[in-house]
This record gives sequence, structure tokens and C-alpha cells, in this order.
Amino acid sequence: MARAKKDLQKNLKLVDAVFVMLDARIPASSNNPSITSRLGDKIVIVLLSKADLADAQHTKKWVKWFKINGIEAMPVDLISGRGIKVVINSLSSILEKKVLLKRKSLRRTLPRCMVVGIPNVGKSMFINKLAGYKPARTGQYPGVTRGPQWISIGDELEMLDMPGILWPKLNDRDHAMKLAATGAIKKEVFDPGEVSQWLLEWIILNKPGLIKERFGIDEVYPGADHLIELIGKKRGFLTAGGNVDRLRTADHILREFKEGKLGRITLEVPNERERPCRTSGKTEQPAQL
Repeated sequence: MARAKKDLQKNLKLVDAVFVMLDARIPASSNNPSITSRLGDKIVIVLLSKADLADAQHTKKWVKWFKINGIEAMPVDLISGRGIKVVINSLSSILEKKVLLKRKSLRRTLPRCMVVGIPNVGKSMFINKLAGYKPARTGQYPGVTRGPQWISIGDELEMLDMPGILWPKLNDRDHAMKLAATGAIKKEVFDPGEVSQWLLEWIILNKPGLIKERFGIDEVYPGADHLIELIGKKRGFLTAGGNVDRLRTADHILREFKEGKLGRITLEVPNERERPCRTSGKTEQPAQL
């Protein structure tokens, strides 16, 4: 992580603008202040990635919240490419107004941009969509991008893909659960059973209808722990002794969430009293929701 921060600081002076990519399902928890606090006066555009997996109405609220706080935010669907063209048009307009003279003084013809964010938020996929091919390595799990990669986007701009940066310590349990559920944390370092139970508790509280709709369970259950047992039985995830295989069931629940099979879910809504964390030289926790 220390090396990634050094790379970020070193390469910032080479770019005209920065794309900060946040997960549209958890915009606050996926906003790593150790990244945003270092951006200084750079032009910043927030990209709400995986918008196809998030609740569309909540995404609109987040876009409005960022706008109120003076930050351009745009939802993007990295699978279909929806929203990508809007991002490029907006970027071109901003750069044309603010950095044209600067680029001439540096004897560069193409604008340069950097893409930053936490692991597995979709930075490389975004660049590949822009480029129209796959110059940037992507993967289903965090940690695929190992170092900065410069990639030319036709004759329009040059993009710098940066490795994801996560907090060294996650002291807030809710933030940790959200990051684990959405795939930002490596599977080896969290308990799938704990995360899936947390996710089911959230669904029971906020979207209880999804339980019957997706898993066909309409009986009374006392809580998430018992619900995991019922889902395991429904799916046939049983051990040789006939007991529910809880680890397999937990993995299944998390996979269904990540793939959007549980529906379009946003785990955080904006709090108008909070402001985005973008304070030079100061590391803060993400906005509390």
C-alpha cells in the first residue's frame, strides 16, 4: 500500500485530471480518503461504477449529492458500456476549457488522466471499454493491477491505470462488511459466513421481499443465521451427513449478490449533512451515512 501511495503521488503531476472510481452500491465506503486527500487541486470526476448492480433511484441521489458538493459524478455500466460516452464528452469539455494552455506549454497534444480507486472497483474494465480492446489486465478478484499502466485511448487521451488502494486497517465493521460483500477485499482475509450473515441481516431489514422472490422462502425465520440454514436446504448444499454446508451456502449468497441476482441493491444512501472527503494532506474516514 505504501508503494501504491508513492506511485499515486509521483504520477499525479503528470496528469491533467483524475477519475475517482467508486462502487455505486457503496459510494461512501468505497471512497478511500487516503486517495482523495492527495488529489489537491486536480480536476476530479467521480465515476459510480457497477451502476447496473445498484438501485437506480439511489444512484440518482448520489449524483445529486456530489453535485451539491461541487463534484461531477456519473454512473457507468462497465458491462454494457452505458454512460462511458457521456463521461468522455464531459471530460473533453472540461479539459478543453481548463488545461489546453497547460498542455501546449508542456508540448503535449493528448490530455492525460489517471484512474484511481479501491481494489476491484472496475478501473481496468473502464479503461478497456474506452480503448475498445483489453490493454489493461482485469480479474474477478482484487489485486490484478500490480503497477501503474499507461494506455492510449485512440487519438483522444492517455490513461494511467493505478493499482487499487485499500485502508491498511478497517476499524469500522459496517465498512468492512460492505467492502467484503462487494468484492473489494480478498476472500482469504474475511469470513464468508460472517459477511453473508451481515448481508442477509441488511436485506431482512431493508428489502425483505427479496428473500421470497429469490430463494422461495416465505416461512417465518428468527434471523439471518437460521435463514442461511433454510437457503442451504433450498439449494441442496448439504454435507455427506445431511447437514447444511454453511460455507458453500455463504459463498453462494455472496456470489448471487455480486452478480446482481438478488436484485439491484445499494447498501448506502447519501447523508446531506456530510461532505465528500477531499482534504489535502489530511486522512479522514469516509462520510458517515
